[in-house]
Amino acid sequence: MTTSLHSPVPPAGPAAAPGSDFARLSQRIAAAGLFRRRPRYYAVRLSLVSMAFVGGWAVFLALGDRWWQLGVAVVMAVVFGQIALVTHDVAHRQVFRGRRASEIGGRLFGNLGIGMSYGWWMTKHTRHHANPNHEELDPDVAPDILVWSQDQARAATGVPRFMGRHQAWLFFPLLTLEGFNLHVSSVRALRSATMKRRGAEAGLLTAHLALYLGALFLVLSPGKALAFLFVHQAVFGVYLGCTFAPNHKGMPTLTGDARPDFLRRQVLTSRNVRGGRVTDVLLGGLNYQIEHHLFPHLPTPHLRRAQVIVRAYCAEIGVPYHETGLVASYGEALRHLHRVGEPLRAARRRP
Repeated sequence: MTTSLHSPVPPAGPAAAPGSDFARLSQRIAAAGLFRRRPRYYAVRLSLVSMAFVGGWAVFLALGDRWWQLGVAVVMAVVFGQIALVTHDVAHRQVFRGRRASEIGGRLFGNLGIGMSYGWWMTKHTRHHANPNHEELDPDVAPDILVWSQDQARAATGVPRFMGRHQAWLFFPLLTLEGFNLHVSSVRALRSATMKRRGAEAGLLTAHLALYLGALFLVLSPGKALAFLFVHQAVFGVYLGCTFAPNHKGMPTLTGDARPDFLRRQVLTSRNVRGGRVTDVLLGGLNYQIEHHLFPHLPTPHLRRAQVIVRAYCAEIGVPYHETGLVASYGEALRHLHRVGEPLRAARRRP
């Protein structure tokens, strides 16, 4: 088992029998009424996000071929990020009770709205929730471009080996490509035989691409269209990265058979971010990452109240509960990235 900034994750044992501690916590959350649905909240939230999306494109059309459109690109990048967060809640069935309604909503917001395959993301995100920060099982800590542990650094070849030496410095610049990466990964996933409703996924992604690029190149000159495209996707990628990076990066990682019970597996690999209502809106409730991982179906507006219960319960049973400020969370993640790249820097220094 590999760890990073905090105490090692303890293995499951008699005192951490699977389900026991979590069952007692679930009873407390249920007793507080936090499992009840919030249809009015989501009706308002989805309406506001949809109005921002339509309004942003209306301003785009009204402005025409002007460089002021780069400001619209920045605003629309934030709107796209908010749609991604809404899609996340839909995928976890926080919004609609039924699976079919959730899938339809997810594909409309994800595929058609922002050009991200709902099916691809859902498969990836489900694996992440089942085994957060497990180096062999969580796709979010796979050594793709960056490495997330010193063991991964020692075994790295090719691009991860080259990038890993200075990955802490490269992390935020690389986020400018994350928006493009989401689109490319979504299209590539269509070739998978396991993709459900591949025709619908492909059709909606194609419609998004045609409408998006068509609007840019019909309204703007080629130079302005390309500038809008880069600014919009770059800011979108940075916003998404800044939303998801504080959640697990720099927290303990697991390897091999190291699988604590469910409660400890979720709490000890997750980080909460302190903040007020503005932080809640900007991060879409993911600043309560511990509570979200324990109860993925819990409606976002209930996470703040659930935190009080979960934090007290973790103190009661002796499970470390980590939370920090937003800027400090990025610092922890970057220091972790720098530390795990040390074997690569050391290897380069050797004669």
